Amino acid sequence: MEVNESEEEGEEEEENGVSIGQDPTRAKDLYLDTIKRSALDFDFEKVCSVSLMNINIYGCLVCGKYFQGRGRKSYAYAHSIHEDHHVFINLETKAVYVLPDGYLVSDPSLEDIAFVLAPSFSPQAVANLSNPAHVLKPSYDLTNNPYLPGFIGLNNIKRHDHMNVIIHALVHVPPIRDHLLLSNFKGKESELLKRFAGLAKKLWNPRLFKSQVSPHEFLQEVGRASAGKFRLEQQGDPIEFAGWLLNHLHKDMGGTKKRNSSIIFSSFQGELRMETQKVVVKADDSLKRRPQFDIGGETKSATSPFLFLSLDLPPPPLFQDSVEKNIIPQVSLASVMDKYDGKSTQEHLGLLRRYKCLRLPKYLILHYKRFTKNNFVEEKNPTIVNYPLRGVDFREYLEAPAGHPPTIYDLLVNIVHDSVAGTTRDIQSTAWKVHLRAGGGGGDAEKWFQIQDLIVEEIRKEMIFLGETVLQVNSRLCA
Repeated sequence: MEVNESEEEGEEEEENGVSIGQDPTRAKDLYLDTIKRSALDFDFEKVCSVSLMNINIYGCLVCGKYFQGRGRKSYAYAHSIHEDHHVFINLETKAVYVLPDGYLVSDPSLEDIAFVLAPSFSPQAVANLSNPAHVLKPSYDLTNNPYLPGFIGLNNIKRHDHMNVIIHALVHVPPIRDHLLLSNFKGKESELLKRFAGLAKKLWNPRLFKSQVSPHEFLQEVGRASAGKFRLEQQGDPIEFAGWLLNHLHKDMGGTKKRNSSIIFSSFQGELRMETQKVVVKADDSLKRRPQFDIGGETKSATSPFLFLSLDLPPPPLFQDSVEKNIIPQVSLASVMDKYDGKSTQEHLGLLRRYKCLRLPKYLILHYKRFTKNNFVEEKNPTIVNYPLRGVDFREYLEAPAGHPPTIYDLLVNIVHDSVAGTTRDIQSTAWKVHLRAGGGGGDAEKWFQIQDLIVEEIRKEMIFLGETVLQVNSRLCA
């Protein structure tokens, strides 16, 4: 069954919001009492359930299925006759029609459905999301269960929890969140950007029918845009996905190589200086000391931008304790940040390297390198990193003029890896969790939430650093 667009246009000519030949009083005698809001789910890709086409799609407000067109030869028209379902909404324009009669419906009771389909936010509503009072105002779904907008579960359809945590991380960075929630993309923006903005709006929607969201529509586009590199059914690395998504969104937002050319770069991009020197092996060095920079040697210096800083963890212990469990070492954040003090050296492929930051971004992303591959397995480093949640000063890792913005940061997002004990990475038993600071936080009343797929629970802030942290987002105090 094909939809004849010219025929459908002829049938559906409208004048002043009412179909030609329609009696305006008929809008009062509709089938609105047959609508089942509990059956509606607008999170999935908007394609016809019969033809799998994505053009001119209508959703049945009785059973929730999607169909193409509404003319006499359309799938929606046939569905309305065969199933006795009569109320349909255009998923693009949000207009509601009664089929098979084909007349337009305008009723205030349908406004909540249109809002769930395509939420919209005012600048004032967006500004309030960073207010501590936001945590004290829960919303309620159709079953009267409370939920906190923004801190709701993302459905793990198959094996994509590593992408779910990155989605949560990005939509909780205020500039990114605000840009997406206030967007109204109707031009030539990429489909990935449009769907990511739509997902962000659903996550922060205070009027959801269900207190959970499925990222299916967005992740389907991720699979297409990445040529299958990131798929719903395959567990992966959140760091790889974060790097790909940030760069892809940057380009889709019109970004270039220039500084602050997109909201992504203005939020996350910093600058780093790397000095390199060849390793000089001295024949008379009987002490086998660690190679160091030779003052008289040739040193090459280069500067490059970065979106996140990678931190190396010390090797895990080789021996076990008396109860035959691995000893889990602990290190401080300062000890792993020494990599960027401009003095510590790293040896790689016959070169000595040392790093120093020249500019820190408003939101500093740190990546703790927990996984290394050898010829046999992928090893996991279980070392726990101790870090303050607030007031971390990165000044000593920065070489910048006095006018540089403040260098004190607070933790905003923390992503942890959870799996069976040991030093070998088991992808099948891997789970990813994200810790999110709520409503700006501050003081003893500060709230943190832990989200693992659909499980959302408040967590004590003292428990946050006990996990195997892989990625953090830190916000500058005056950001």
